[in-house]
Amino acid sequence: MDFHIDAASRLPIYRQLAEQIRSAIARGRLQASSRLPSVRDLSRRLVINPNTVARVYTELEREGLLVMRHGLGVFVAPPGTELTKRARRERLLVLLDGFFTEAVLLGFTADEVRELVQERTAQFQWQTEA
Repeated sequence: MDFHIDAASRLPIYRQLAEQIRSAIARGRLQASSRLPSVRDLSRRLVINPNTVARVYTELEREGLLVMRHGLGVFVAPPGTELTKRARRERLLVLLDGFFTEAVLLGFTADEVRELVQERTAQFQWQTEA
């Protein structure tokens, strides 16, 4: 998986990298148990401070997206259900409210938003119900 940093972006480097990893997992480009580059290797490739990569990995591990195995490396975590269904639903509702608020302020109609959501939904890897 190739990651890149846009030096001209207003988004901090650690957020650029974290979002790329989150997106790769959500879109199925990084599968559960996939090994990520070491902190040293990725910092060298991206020409960024190793502490930045370590911070991203630690943050994503706290979120349950990555697992650090000492001496073995950093891996994509299996899909977790650490949060209860109710807590996950509440978290998603907060995000949706922000999304819909922004869509309304940008002048989109409900039909336009539904169409865009439907288009984008196809680009992600969804869990199947167990």
